[in-house]
Amino acid sequence: MLEKLFKLKENHTNVRTEVLAGITTFMTMAYILAVNPNMLQAAGMDPTAVLIATCLASCIGTFAMALLANYPFALAPGMGLNAYFAFTVCGAMGYSWKVALMAVFIEGIIFIILSLTNVREAIFNAIPLTLKKGVGAGIGLFIAFIGLQGGHIVVNNDSTLVSYVNFTGNWHTEGICAVLALIGLILTIILYIKKVKGSILIGILATWILGMLCQGTGIYHVDVDAGFYSLYPTFALTDFTKIGETFGQCFTADFHGVGVFNFIVVLLSFLFVDMFDTLGTLIGVSDKAGFLDKDGKLPRVKNALLADAIATSAGAVLGTSTTTTYVESSAGVGAGAKTGLSSIVTGLLFLLAIFFAPIFTAIPGFATAPALIFVGFLMVSAIVKIDFEDLTEAVPAYLCMLAMPLMYSIAEGIAIGVISYVIINLICGKHKKITPLMYILAVLFICKYIFL
Repeated sequence: MLEKLFKLKENHTNVRTEVLAGITTFMTMAYILAVNPNMLQAAGMDPTAVLIATCLASCIGTFAMALLANYPFALAPGMGLNAYFAFTVCGAMGYSWKVALMAVFIEGIIFIILSLTNVREAIFNAIPLTLKKGVGAGIGLFIAFIGLQGGHIVVNNDSTLVSYVNFTGNWHTEGICAVLALIGLILTIILYIKKVKGSILIGILATWILGMLCQGTGIYHVDVDAGFYSLYPTFALTDFTKIGETFGQCFTADFHGVGVFNFIVVLLSFLFVDMFDTLGTLIGVSDKAGFLDKDGKLPRVKNALLADAIATSAGAVLGTSTTTTYVESSAGVGAGAKTGLSSIVTGLLFLLAIFFAPIFTAIPGFATAPALIFVGFLMVSAIVKIDFEDLTEAVPAYLCMLAMPLMYSIAEGIAIGVISYVIINLICGKHKKITPLMYILAVLFICKYIFL
């Protein structure tokens, strides 16, 4: 049945590889189970309810991706979008989380319509192949940067914005975490080079175990106020009744004092960032997995985008911010994922996480950091496919790649890439290769920076 449903032989894979890859993807994404409830709690939402909603929305979205598109892409509430939800819409703008959820729900419905009418597919296909390679490489740098931060190797610095960690100054917290992340990275690289199956997953688990040993011997200190929690998993069960505090609450939103224009601005912001985050992720991960054809198009892209749209609306009804395709899916691809069976495994683990969430939320950032940093290397290899002899192609791809980690956004990287591609080629007399849709996208991105 699995062969018939997921075409394993046709995709040159097997059940064992897909299962290990699915587990790997989940392990690199599991941080969202801790981060999202904490993030949305700042908006006034119950963290347990958000955790359950996060698990259910991730499961629904990932299952939809597997069954509709047969791709190894996993979905969950997006980082950045949840921060915008909590700190901008509900914080700076002062709107209730119910209003924000309604904006997310409507955004998802719009995306479903756009997916069914080929608009999102057309946008995907309109992006030039060279720019897609830049997107893939940029995402590689972006997730590597996330890994360096999660592993406490790169930290904030007032004078240079970022710097390496002070190993001795905070040895029992940041210092030891950074050392463990580096050890895990070396281990992962060696295992991968030696073609050990499940090398990325082994790296995550081994790094976590080393961390628990360090806590047990007193090398690692728990400091909750500074964000360094116990590395030991707990076995408490989840209070399922809490889901009632968020489920369907988007339909009870009070729009008094919001205003139509203000709500449209919020809606368009969610819409814009989610659309191009998703497109960027699909481009980058698909390129790494070898799913793009010679023209840079993704087969069954309509189904993949539809699954993403369904997940967004379902997540809003359940009670979480925008659910989107996750760049951490590239960790599973790096572990050999080729089909939706990998996504089914990831979705099942999200479902299981509802019952044993405290176990999964104990996975520390320094344990998943090696996976993200190494997968970043695997993805940045797309840069070798860029034609650097043609600067009208190479420079926009470079700017796109550069912007993603520095602006901390896949969507911003695509925006910079599209705008620069159109302007450079137009001024250099190569306007014939610019499609009408690329002109429209460039104008929309410029308007976004002016008005949103």
